[in-house]
Amino acid sequence: MRVAITGATGLVGRHLTRALLDRGDEVVPLSRANGDVHGVPTVAWDPVFEDLPAAAIDGVDAIVNMAGASVAEGRWNREHKKAIRDSRVITTTRIADALAGGAGPRVLVSGSATGYYGNRDDEVLPESAGPGQGFLSEVAVAWEAAAMSAAREGVRVAISRTGMVFAEDGGVIPRLAKLARAGMAGPLAGGRQWVPWVDIADVVGMIIRAIEDDAWEGPFNNVAPEPMRQAEVAKAFGRAVGRPAVVPTPALALKMTLGDAAVLVTDSHRTDPLAARDRGYAWEYGDIDASLGARIP
Repeated sequence: MRVAITGATGLVGRHLTRALLDRGDEVVPLSRANGDVHGVPTVAWDPVFEDLPAAAIDGVDAIVNMAGASVAEGRWNREHKKAIRDSRVITTTRIADALAGGAGPRVLVSGSATGYYGNRDDEVLPESAGPGQGFLSEVAVAWEAAAMSAAREGVRVAISRTGMVFAEDGGVIPRLAKLARAGMAGPLAGGRQWVPWVDIADVVGMIIRAIEDDAWEGPFNNVAPEPMRQAEVAKAFGRAVGRPAVVPTPALALKMTLGDAAVLVTDSHRTDPLAARDRGYAWEYGDIDASLGARIP
């Protein structure tokens, strides 16, 4: 199988590339910067100014679209919000337009996020739940709509609404593990909000299933089998590093430090991965202690 991956130098893109190469698949990694991913040279592509390169279409069986500016780095000023939105929506629109003519792969697995649902307190959120409110939800709605436009041309589109990814080489693990070792990774904003965590192995596992299995169509919550309240996640980090996680951080302090980006840790997403469960996906890390034990050095 030959798979083109946008955002291939990012956290999910790197792990997906490694998993596909280990299976003997061929990968076409696309990135704005020249370089390589696990020894495979990247195809340079700036979607703001350029159409999708022919290398991402010719002889390709599927496109996995994971491109997007980081939502967790930097304050959300007007310029950064524009970069977050444009890097997702413009990239995805370029891909959908390229597939509209009927040439190239007939499978597109495109990224999204559990931020689609907005802050929903204790409401259980399967894929059928509608979008919420706020910046992240607005971005996700536009992002998904751009991807689904390819479906009108006969492309099977699956959308990965990804939660908080646990990986040893990026995302929240290195930062929260450091705080936990200092005894400072206690409850955030009261700790009652639901956290849609997921191990990187399962993020990749579900994406690969979505590439291969025609039943994976439309959105799927790429999260662990059960979400956890943030206070319980904090306790799990404490167990993983052998330190009690008791020092709380109030919501006001998070707002003052992170600005609008505080919603990344204060919003509640009680997501239910109903689509993956119904399609028989078996989680490698359904237990948070097992995941943290594997990801925290």
